[in-house]
Amino acid sequence: MGFLEKIGLKKKEKVEKGVEKSRSGIMGKIGKAIAGKDTVDAEVLDELEEILITSDVGVQTTIEIINRIEDRVAQDKYLNSSELQRILREEIIALLKETKSDKPADFKAQFPTKPHIVLIVGVNGVGKTTTIGKLAYLYKAAGKKVMLGAADTFRAAAVDQLKIWSERADVPIIQQGQDADPAAVAFDTVSAAKSRGADIALIDTAGRLHNKKSLMDELAKIKRVMGKVVDDAPHEVILVLDASTGQNAMQQAKAFTSFVDITGLVLTKLDGTAKGGIVIGVSNELEVPVKYIGVGEEIEDLQVFDRELYVNSLFSDD
Repeated sequence: MGFLEKIGLKKKEKVEKGVEKSRSGIMGKIGKAIAGKDTVDAEVLDELEEILITSDVGVQTTIEIINRIEDRVAQDKYLNSSELQRILREEIIALLKETKSDKPADFKAQFPTKPHIVLIVGVNGVGKTTTIGKLAYLYKAAGKKVMLGAADTFRAAAVDQLKIWSERADVPIIQQGQDADPAAVAFDTVSAAKSRGADIALIDTAGRLHNKKSLMDELAKIKRVMGKVVDDAPHEVILVLDASTGQNAMQQAKAFTSFVDITGLVLTKLDGTAKGGIVIGVSNELEVPVKYIGVGEEIEDLQVFDRELYVNSLFSDD
């Protein structure tokens, strides 16, 4: 059995364990809210609304969920509280399915263009470089020819860290060291990926969100030079967020999407937080699909996001 097949068998267990802190907090509060109730009334819905908001689902998304549940309650006049959890899961899954989305990520899937260029963005400290390294490892395990680009030249540590991951994943890296022109690194990475017949190139970028104008200009330049080498590059722009920061992650996402066309999200560090609701809120509010979630420190703990598995794991009382 291959490495990826083993990951697939463990996926459910890993996700359930990864959201354990979030689940215990949410389900404990819901249990108290519906204790002794025979019907889902206005009081129960008010308490559920507060629970979802304090679990970092976010106000806008929570209101949408509550409205959906109210519609179900209105249709089923005698809906009892024991059915609330099932209704809650169904409506959240339905809400996430309405988020504009490509097919779920699959490391073995063929790319429509080759090389497939992926730009990775996110502020420092969210696990961006580690995520890139894990993606490289998993794509390599799936038989893909992978290349890395160290275009986060603002921090020497970022280049060094990505070099370590390139060695661990046994994939080539294009780098010019600290203070090099990020666009030049990106250009060289895409050129090398094209000439060497790579399937995918993952390019790291700086995360200086406090200087938004400078970062916006830098990313625009990177995209412009890459497009000269490979048509429509980058094909994906993935934003990495630290789930443990809750609503701060939401604010970062809104800031990035205000000047970058984000196509997918990665939520890291879910195993260390009780703020798992942020995955639901950020995807729904931004209408951007979550592609991967981090539920632990190991390479296989970077999981392809499965909406149904995640929601059922988060809102299960098992």
